[in-house]
Amino acid sequence: MAAGERTKLVVVGLGMVGIAFIEKLLKLDARARAYDVVVIGEEPHLAYNRVGLTSFFSHRKVENLYLNPKEWYMSHAPDGKLNYHLNTLVTSINPANKTVTCASGDVVSYDILVLATGSDAVLPAETPGHGANGVFVYRTIEDLEKLIAFGESRKGTVGAVVGGGLLGLEAANALMDLKCFEKVKLIERNQWVLSRQLDVEAGNLVVEKVTNLGLDVLLGKRVGTIKTDEENNVIGVIFDDGEEMDCSTVCFAIGVRPRDSLARSAGLLCADRGGGILVNDDLSTTIPGIYAIGECASWQNQTFGLIAPGVEMADVLSFNLTQAKLHQPRRFKRPDLSTKLKLLGVDVASFGDFFADRDGPSSWPVRAARRKTEDQSAAGGPQVKALVYKDPFAQVYKKYLFTADGKYLLGGMMIGDTNDYIKLVPMVKNQKELEIPPAQLILGAKKEGDDGTDDLEDDTQICSCHNVTKGDIVNSIKDGACKTVGEVKACTKAGTGCGGCMPLVTSIFTKTMKEMGAEVTNYLCAHFNYSRVDLYNIIMVKRLKTLAEVMREVGSDKDSDGCEACKPALASIFASLWNKHVMDKTTHGLQDTNDRFLGNIQRNGTFSVVPRVSAGEITPDKLIIIGEVAKKYNLYTKITGGQRIDMFGAKKQDLIDIWSRLVQGGMESGHAYAKSLRTVKSCVGTTWCRFGVGDSVGMAVRLEERYKSIRGPHKIKGGVSGCVRECAEAQSKDFGLIATEKGFNIFVGGNGGAKPRHAELLAKDVAPSEVVPILDRYLMFYIRTADKLQRTARWIESLPGGLRYLQQVVLEDKLGICASLEAQMRELVDSFFDEWAEAVGSPAIAAKFRQFANTDDAVEAMETERDRGQTRPVRWPRDAAADDFAGLRRRWSATAWQPVVEASYFAGADEAPGGLSATIKRGDTQLALWRVRGRYYAAQQMCPHRRSFALSDGLIGQDPAPALSAAPPSAPWVSCPFHKRNFDLGDGSCRNDAALSIATFEAEERPAAAGDGGAPMVYVKLPPVAELDAALGTSRWMVRKGEGCGGGGGGGGGSAGEFDELDRKIGFKGRRAKKPGVRPTADSDARAQTRGPLEVATPTTAGGCGAAPDW
Repeated sequence: MAAGERTKLVVVGLGMVGIAFIEKLLKLDARARAYDVVVIGEEPHLAYNRVGLTSFFSHRKVENLYLNPKEWYMSHAPDGKLNYHLNTLVTSINPANKTVTCASGDVVSYDILVLATGSDAVLPAETPGHGANGVFVYRTIEDLEKLIAFGESRKGTVGAVVGGGLLGLEAANALMDLKCFEKVKLIERNQWVLSRQLDVEAGNLVVEKVTNLGLDVLLGKRVGTIKTDEENNVIGVIFDDGEEMDCSTVCFAIGVRPRDSLARSAGLLCADRGGGILVNDDLSTTIPGIYAIGECASWQNQTFGLIAPGVEMADVLSFNLTQAKLHQPRRFKRPDLSTKLKLLGVDVASFGDFFADRDGPSSWPVRAARRKTEDQSAAGGPQVKALVYKDPFAQVYKKYLFTADGKYLLGGMMIGDTNDYIKLVPMVKNQKELEIPPAQLILGAKKEGDDGTDDLEDDTQICSCHNVTKGDIVNSIKDGACKTVGEVKACTKAGTGCGGCMPLVTSIFTKTMKEMGAEVTNYLCAHFNYSRVDLYNIIMVKRLKTLAEVMREVGSDKDSDGCEACKPALASIFASLWNKHVMDKTTHGLQDTNDRFLGNIQRNGTFSVVPRVSAGEITPDKLIIIGEVAKKYNLYTKITGGQRIDMFGAKKQDLIDIWSRLVQGGMESGHAYAKSLRTVKSCVGTTWCRFGVGDSVGMAVRLEERYKSIRGPHKIKGGVSGCVRECAEAQSKDFGLIATEKGFNIFVGGNGGAKPRHAELLAKDVAPSEVVPILDRYLMFYIRTADKLQRTARWIESLPGGLRYLQQVVLEDKLGICASLEAQMRELVDSFFDEWAEAVGSPAIAAKFRQFANTDDAVEAMETERDRGQTRPVRWPRDAAADDFAGLRRRWSATAWQPVVEASYFAGADEAPGGLSATIKRGDTQLALWRVRGRYYAAQQMCPHRRSFALSDGLIGQDPAPALSAAPPSAPWVSCPFHKRNFDLGDGSCRNDAALSIATFEAEERPAAAGDGGAPMVYVKLPPVAELDAALGTSRWMVRKGEGCGGGGGGGGGSAGEFDELDRKIGFKGRRAKKPGVRPTADSDARAQTRGPLEVATPTTAGGCGAAPDW
């Protein structure tokens, strides 16, 4: 923002709260630069640590207490971001003119004024002698310097501290550290010290411990008079009970009083009792544009003498001034008064509602409040129960307070051992029900049956498609039959179905090999002796952009075409770095099944179409367009788990027209087919929900729009919930946000799948403006360093140090790469284009969307049926087609060369990775035709595994040539796009399933006959059409209704099968409607006539939901 447009914000007070506010505001405003800040401090020092004043006695250097060095202030001075004035007292405020006047006569204007004037130490003016030489307070550096100078002149005397609270014990420690006084005595009017934080037993234990350290403690004593000599020097004190005590020094530490005189004189309302500037929940005062924070502020007639509430006020105000446009404004709520200190070497802590047993709970956890029943109240039983642990030998005391049922921790106190403080405070704040008995919080949990391993049992099913267990995989490795993951797949069939088990298969393989002492590498495949991470860095540094370039640089065979394992991984790396269209000629041959045609291929060879619906938010007009498209093309529609609409059954030749209509309607690709961001799911948040604390939809839209189309090692899913009710299930996503009153908690590394994992908290209470930079770094670091097909869950587990290491990298910039990660993500985001729109507008790309290259005929490859009112393909066949298709070459009665397609169709094939392919229709038979590295190959189009007609869309692979071998390269293979059965294009054998094979044919290019003016053609050596159709015809091998391996869904025409027994049990007839004769508004007699009697147990309050019937 330009300098003249910025808001001038003046802060009066450069104490701990004032500087906390400035730091937070500068950080949150770093990108917008909406504020110029001026701070005016009364003391001659920069902001210092008032809590750590005691250390001043050891080093006597005020600079050691500075919260920020002088260089920090100077670094923020350029461009007016921060100006500071020291030793300057503000004497008046003029709200009408929006100015403050200083004692020097300077007048400073403001747009927003923040008062952080703090408080003064209380000196009892009603006590005779309070002005004598030797009377001090313990508050500022100046107070300490006076105390030090005076102490030097009173060596060997007695020093007294009045007040046994936190500040009093600190002051007593300071006087002992001075080593000027022969004895230091602490005077406390109550019967124990720290009476505002501890009960009598805990307080007396502190007295016992500090007494052992040399401090005399006088309890139940009040100072009535300070005795002085003729020169007004302190010589002792007289207590209210008449007892006297000699001393030379009296330091009062009996509390603080808010500094509100400046505000009162300006007309701001202040509290009558106790003082303090009255503030609302947003910290605003009674005059617009003026705010108050810290010890000078009175919220709900309360002032707070601890630093934590002041910092929380600074947090709320800085957030609201910078983030309110992006998030619901925060409100200051009852602060957490938990404290943990080391006083005179004694560890002391109190947390939560630490006097709930004495005074009653100040508030109840929401669910605990619901559980309170009238019976409990009537019985007069205790609302709070205490669990006490006392070790007199180690001088340890712990008291934890729970709700009466032991389900919720309310608060507590600890002396001597405070190690669990950091764990218990969040438990109180989060108000989560305990999952363990209360005693375990003190005594610890019993370890029963803990064998130190979480390994799966050998009979655990790993691959559900082929019923492969962990034991099957382990045995195949230990028997020596399998030395690579690929061999495990071929041997056990694990991972050759849907492929969802491959991360588990790989993990089991790696662990088993290590246990056997074998070398385990994570090389991409036989073509590269590098991992995916290595290749990513090589390609990035050398700026390689094609398969041929990568092969020449680092391939094990410089001339190889790669395989179905490395090609998609390289395509993903290219997309993550350079973001070119995946159907570009240089990369199209690298794409796996779905990216190949920008849609998920379905089991009948059709595709799904999923438009992007950012955050699940869609207009009625777009819904209508989706409905029109689905109806026109007879597409099966379903709402996805990611809050968008999936349209199934789109034929390849219809995709361009479907996308064109959607693009015209303002929609774009949802990338459901890509290893990229899928969706960012959201609840409605503050848009509609009465419980929402954050705009989850707004944030989700921004995140999905930012990261859409960005490809990574695996798919990425996000979620944003508007409150802790977590309706968007954000903690099951690769990244998830949950709105808090302070911003968003960011969770990472969650996923469902074969091995679900709950996300972990990466960062807490992140301001909306800081969410994107953190996610930019996280996602880019994942893209750079994850292995092939590794989800974020497994990636985080594999990082050295796991989540903590990730936090160090993306939050603390441990590696110094945060700026690089953000810049790289910004470059990717800026390069966005809609792949559907580009395909629609490109004739070259659009030409690829034909079923056959030699005819416009359309052929169905699988029958369909009606199920629940929609059309879907019939089930897969029970068995594979096990015919000896490869042997057909020897059995044909005759063959002849037949022209099938113009050679120009394959223009540029030799430069494309994997060449180019075409589908040919010959009679009723579908053939697949390829040109790879100057040679043509032809085969049947049908994969016999599931009788799917799709081989021409598969990836081409080729073994790397043996080193120093002069033998010609072996024939390539094609990998079926459905389940990765690899068929040799030379002899037709299946490389990873010996029971299968395909028919192959000779093919070649021939020039046009002399004089006929025709074009060169590609010829295939084929048998007669009738013989070809009899062996390979579509009508013979089409999957038909009734031969499927699974049943239908029932209730609407699905084929008989898996739900038949269930349907019989529940009488399922389809979607339920109102039964004839049932009258919803009829009286009970009428209902009784249409329904049988219900047997209900006697209602109790012990089971079910309160007094609901116990069914």
